[in-house]
Amino acid sequence: MMKKFLSFFIAAFMLVALPMAVDAKKDGSAKIEFAKSSHDFGVVKEDGGKVSCEFEFTNTGDAPLVIIDAEATCGCTRPEFPKNPISPGKKGKIKVTYNPAGRPGPIDRVVTVRSNGVPKKVRLKLKGNVLPVNQE
Repeated sequence: MMKKFLSFFIAAFMLVALPMAVDAKKDGSAKIEFAKSSHDFGVVKEDGGKVSCEFEFTNTGDAPLVIIDAEATCGCTRPEFPKNPISPGKKGKIKVTYNPAGRPGPIDRVVTVRSNGVPKKVRLKLKGNVLPVNQE
């Protein structure tokens, strides 16, 4: 009777402990990895209208990635980000639109992306040069 109980106990322990050991190998976190972290608009005309670019990222972790916020350093720069979670292995995009109107000279802007992933915060950089209206 004792041998049967011991055998049952060991088998039950293995059924519970083995899956837990496999799960322990996963860190259970989302990871955000951008294909690029900067974009150069080059030379844009001040009166040429808004310009946009996209920053593609991948969730290389093993948990859903949630973009909490994407915030620009200035009101002339507007980021758009996915509102739904990005599954592990899937891609997403942050679209950034810059308005050069009234801003001649160098473009030097940063968009800070906050997520539940690793790293928690990523800075995307925009650069370029706005050609003044009278220098076209």
